[in-house]
Amino acid sequence: MRKKISVDELEPGMFLDEICGSWIDNPFWRSRFVLSDPKDIALLRASKVREVWIDVARGTDVWPATAHSPLEPSTDAATAPMPLVSDRTPVPISEEIERAAQICAAGKAAVMSMFREARMGNTVDAAGVSDLVEEISSSVARNSSALISLARLKTADDYTYMHSVAVCAMMIALARQLGQDEDTVRAAGVAGLLHDVGKMLLPMQVLNKPGKLTDAEFATVKGHPTKGHAFLLESANIDPVTLDVCLHHHEKVDGSGYPKGLKGAEISLFAKMGAVCDVYDAITSNRPYKTGWDPSESLRQMGTWASGHFDLAVFQAFAKTLGIYPVGSLVRLTSGRIGVVIEQSRTSLTLPDVKAFYLIPSGQRIEPVVVRLSERGCTERIIAREDPAKWKFEGIDAMWSGLDI
Repeated sequence: MRKKISVDELEPGMFLDEICGSWIDNPFWRSRFVLSDPKDIALLRASKVREVWIDVARGTDVWPATAHSPLEPSTDAATAPMPLVSDRTPVPISEEIERAAQICAAGKAAVMSMFREARMGNTVDAAGVSDLVEEISSSVARNSSALISLARLKTADDYTYMHSVAVCAMMIALARQLGQDEDTVRAAGVAGLLHDVGKMLLPMQVLNKPGKLTDAEFATVKGHPTKGHAFLLESANIDPVTLDVCLHHHEKVDGSGYPKGLKGAEISLFAKMGAVCDVYDAITSNRPYKTGWDPSESLRQMGTWASGHFDLAVFQAFAKTLGIYPVGSLVRLTSGRIGVVIEQSRTSLTLPDVKAFYLIPSGQRIEPVVVRLSERGCTERIIAREDPAKWKFEGIDAMWSGLDI
């Protein structure tokens, strides 16, 4: 029998069956499990969730038994769960960015919860991540640049968790670019979210080491695909695509990857996709031991590695997904102005919208102005990528996102 209770009434041993409110407010990666850890109860009480449903047939009851209304959920709009935002109508990045930021925050919390359970030896049920993947999928459909670009702006401490969210979003966008059906797109997203779960089975002092790894430590890290694959084999509802990407996302087409040293056609399409998405997010993100590269420079560098590292067709599709100058890239225009890419053009990979804010000849910042390079009559063009480390401009990310990052 189900009962609705306040989060203040929660006790260890209760079976959490449903939260009342938006899934974004749920601090866990799933909603149906036994609350055995007092820390989980503390997380719920600290969240925006105020009421939950428990199943007293699968866990302990309230004592004394004075819960609110029993049986089925109320139809009261104030307590009914908020539906997923499934609208996929394309919108400008400015209209999607705030929602994408909420999804990133919720995704980080969900992955932290999932990985914490993995460290405790608890298995993962892929069905439990379905709401998160569906929400990421809808956001990417509305505007792929918003969530993918925001997920790149992780701190070094956030990296392990936000990396999973970022790779999930890029796998979804790339699968659509490659013409996959929506069931396959969803499977690719789940694979991206779980591809690095093996890292949670590594010693934390190695995983979080701020400096360069020793040869022995690097050998330990290289074991994470095998550990993750074995862990997922013991879990429920795990799709073969997820198992494949988890085990093989570090393989390279020239056979120099790991753990199996597979070559070319021996590597599945989805593992090749995972390899591209994993590397791009890794090199564009701030890590404990290095600052992330500019998005456009990262794509250029990856292009030089493509013949040995990546499948060329998959890499080219990935570049089309992000644009030659991804959102957040620092570029120089023919007028001598420097700007940041704020939106992709639907008509040209090389003609994005750029917010110009600095004039090189005068050496001064100017009032920001949006230059739509693809507009008829626009004579401006991008003539060079610029290195953010060289210029040390402040507020670049806030400029393209509109958020106080």
